Amino acid sequence: MKSTAAVLADQFKAWGIQHLFGIPGKPVVPLILAADHAGIPFVLAKHEGGGGYAAAGAAMTSGLPAVAVGTSGPGGSNMVTAAAQASALYAPVLFITGHPSIGASTKPQGQDSSMYGTDLVKLFEPVTKFSTRIERTDNVKAVLDYAVHTALSGKKGPVHLSIPADVLTADMEPFQLPLPDSHPLRSSRLEEASRLLAQAERPMILAGKGVDACRAYEELLTFAENWEIPVSTTPGGKGCIPSRHRLSLGALGLGGNEEPHAYIEQGIDLLIVCGSKLSDMSTAGWPADQPPEQILHFDIDTSVIGRSFAVPALAVEGDLRYNLRHFPLPDQEVESQTLPNLPRPEEPASGSALSTARAVQMLREHVPEETVLYGDDGSHTFFAIQQYDILHPGTFFFDDVFGAMGHGIGLSIGAKLTAPSLPVVCLTGDGCLFMHGTEIATAVENDAAVLFVVINNQALDMVDKGMKRHLGRSVGTTYKFPVHAADFASSLGAASSRVSDEASLARALEHLFPLKSPYVLELVVDTEEIPPTMRRG
Repeated sequence: MKSTAAVLADQFKAWGIQHLFGIPGKPVVPLILAADHAGIPFVLAKHEGGGGYAAAGAAMTSGLPAVAVGTSGPGGSNMVTAAAQASALYAPVLFITGHPSIGASTKPQGQDSSMYGTDLVKLFEPVTKFSTRIERTDNVKAVLDYAVHTALSGKKGPVHLSIPADVLTADMEPFQLPLPDSHPLRSSRLEEASRLLAQAERPMILAGKGVDACRAYEELLTFAENWEIPVSTTPGGKGCIPSRHRLSLGALGLGGNEEPHAYIEQGIDLLIVCGSKLSDMSTAGWPADQPPEQILHFDIDTSVIGRSFAVPALAVEGDLRYNLRHFPLPDQEVESQTLPNLPRPEEPASGSALSTARAVQMLREHVPEETVLYGDDGSHTFFAIQQYDILHPGTFFFDDVFGAMGHGIGLSIGAKLTAPSLPVVCLTGDGCLFMHGTEIATAVENDAAVLFVVINNQALDMVDKGMKRHLGRSVGTTYKFPVHAADFASSLGAASSRVSDEASLARALEHLFPLKSPYVLELVVDTEEIPPTMRRG
């Protein structure tokens, strides 16, 4: 017999889970101690949300489940936003929250997370695929097995288990569960879809985050090349295809390039959507009077199909990677087409202030080509969507749907701890730093050598410029006392520097890699530069 906590820790070890992320508290201490005894380090976050974001970064990097731990009450509620973000990123994170003694249910208890207090099971339900409470040791095995199968099956995503302290410390029979085998769902409509595609005269592929979620990079390129179809991406799908591939049009929508929008204006008779919900962020700027004539939509979630454009849509349900891999070849030779090479976006006008657009171009020029960049939510990453070249698929991640500010900081830390040899950059902003910048201390304490590039425009820039453009003025968007990110980082133990011109930026970037420890590079940029986010009303 072993304690439940020890059985869980052994199971996590057998699954290849490398770290637990979160913040301790009395109800979850048994699990943290058992994991440490099993050789799984506990990564102490500075906020439970930051721990949840780091776990999502670990899951996205490894493809395995990752574990985030928070105590009962506010420890768990602080992770709810991270769970929602993990859901938007299709990250299979197991969120485990503590709970006071189940034997004392109905009695007043501090930080009670049961149905008699702040019911964490209910709080997590809307933002996870599965949320439940384990009240007895004899159902630990069955519930854990179901939870992990749910997290990894179909559209991957987070799950939540609330485990009371007396259940964690109780003895039970050990068990070992294998990770679920993959059973990709193949659509029965591939032949029908190929006939539809063969009739198209002016098709276009729009690739989204679903390509990242199932790592269908090679399959996407092969499909596009076999059928000679131009490829655009959503903002969140930016990293799906190399920017200079002959069929690449660049990103569409908010922050996107001009090329796909110009292509659309000439008419699209078939839009082939690969793993995108077609949100307003992805279709921003699409002319209302020029919808595609028809849509061929590959997605594992058919609930999103046919909602953004009032045109006929053929749903190709199932595993995107598998369906693209088994998509029929053309019956006859398709005329090869090479789009004009994407011109490098126009050089930003030089001036006394540092341009964010130019800064992200320079970042691309100086970081190793295999660098994985995690873009935090704000205008800084929309500049990168337009200006930062993708050299290898799967090296740029950004969420254009849920968009929690500050989540990129945690993602990059979890990714770096999971793959220490991988160069990792977090592109974040001063607004994001105010929310979750203390996680830089987590990187320092755990030797996660991430380059944090902080774009400091002294405002919530995207909101500020959007309000001014559409409403004539902005309110509540600028900081009276802007953060000095370099000094803040130094106070957390990170090496840092602050630059405000191109020459200083070039010198700062020149010898940073290979990076040996976390580094914060603050860029004080032009506060009047208009971000590429004005297509959205």
